Amino acid sequence: MNWDVLIVGAGKIGRMVGVVLETQPEYSVTIADTNEENLAEVAKLGLKTAKVDVTKEDELVAALQGKQAVLSAAPYFLTPAIASGAKKAGTHYFDLTEDVKGTKFVRDLAKDADTAFMPQCGLAPGFVGVAGYHLAKQFDKVEDLSMRVGALPRFPTNALKYNITWSTEGMVNEYCNPCEALVDGKLVEVPPLENLQTFTLNGTEFECFNTSGGLGTLCETLAGHAQNVSYRSIRYPGHRDILKILLQDLKLQNRQDLMCEIFNTALPVTKQDTVTVFCTATGTINGRFEEKSFLNVSTPMEVAGQEWTAIQITTAAGVTAAMDLVRTGKLPQKGFLSQEQIDLDEFLDNRFGGMFLGKPLKTAAKTDKAA
Repeated sequence: MNWDVLIVGAGKIGRMVGVVLETQPEYSVTIADTNEENLAEVAKLGLKTAKVDVTKEDELVAALQGKQAVLSAAPYFLTPAIASGAKKAGTHYFDLTEDVKGTKFVRDLAKDADTAFMPQCGLAPGFVGVAGYHLAKQFDKVEDLSMRVGALPRFPTNALKYNITWSTEGMVNEYCNPCEALVDGKLVEVPPLENLQTFTLNGTEFECFNTSGGLGTLCETLAGHAQNVSYRSIRYPGHRDILKILLQDLKLQNRQDLMCEIFNTALPVTKQDTVTVFCTATGTINGRFEEKSFLNVSTPMEVAGQEWTAIQITTAAGVTAAMDLVRTGKLPQKGFLSQEQIDLDEFLDNRFGGMFLGKPLKTAAKTDKAA
C-alpha cells in the first residue's frame, strides 16, 4: 500500500525526511508548518506544503484527511497536540521527541487506538534503543548496558567545543530534565549532567554524561534482565563543566527560552558533523562473563543530489525505516510501538535504515511513482 504522509515541521529534519520519502515510489509527502519562510524553503525542494496550525485540532485533523501517517518533526511541546489529532483522524503516528513526558502521553493515547503510535523514532531515542537491545538480548543476564550518542562538529573552535547541528530546544531540554536509568535492577531517575566519563575513540578523547530521554522505553523492557542501563551524550572534554555553570550555577535551567536564545545567537551552525553511536554491554552468556559492543560513526552524505548532515541522515534514517517497517507489516499496525521491537539487522537491511551505514539511497523519479 502506498502512503501519503503529513510531516509537521519544516525545519532541517522535517525537510530531510520529506526528501528521503519522496525518493521512493510508495510515498508522497506534504510538509506542514506555520512559518511561511520555512515553507518557502521546502517548496524549493519540490515538496508539497501546507500552512497548518497544529494547536488548532480541527485544522490539523482536516490536514490529515486522506493521509496514512503523520510525523511530528516539531518542537517537543507540540507532541500532545499532534498525537491527539492523529488519533482523531485515524492516522498512524510517528515522532522524533526525546521528551519523556510527551512520550508517556502518546503511550496512554495509544492504548485503544486502531492505528500505530510510535514515538522517539530518531537517533536517541530511536536507533540507539534498537542497537542497545540488540546487544542486551544476546546475554542470559546483563550486568551493564552503557549507551552513548554524540552529534558533534568535526572542527570545534569555541570553548564549548560545540556547534548547532540539530534542535536547540531539544538539546537544552535533555540537559535540564531528570534521566531514567536502571541501577541495581531498579528503575530510577538520575540527575542530568552527572555520571561523567571520559573515553578515547580512534585517538580522539571524548566525555559523556547523563542526559534525558535517550533510553526511550528500554529500561522498562529490560527490567528483570539487566542490572544497570544508562544513557549518556557524547561531547568533547570540557563541555559538561561549562553547561553546569550556565544551567545550574547561573540557574538558566529555569530560563530555557533564554538558554536557547544564547545558544542560537552565539553558536554557529555547521554542516561538517559526525554522529557516533557507541553501545557496550557486559553480562553472562552460558555462564561466562563477556562484553559486546556496537560502534557506528556516520558522516554527511548525498541524497537526491543534495548533501545532508550526519544528524539529518541518521534522524531521517531512524524514522523512515520505522515508518517503512509499519507500512510493510513487519511491525504491528496498531497500538504503542517501542524502538526495541525493531530488529537491528532488519533495520540496517531496510533501504532507509541502510543510510546509517552510509549506503546510498536509490531514488525513483516522480514520474516513475506508482499511482
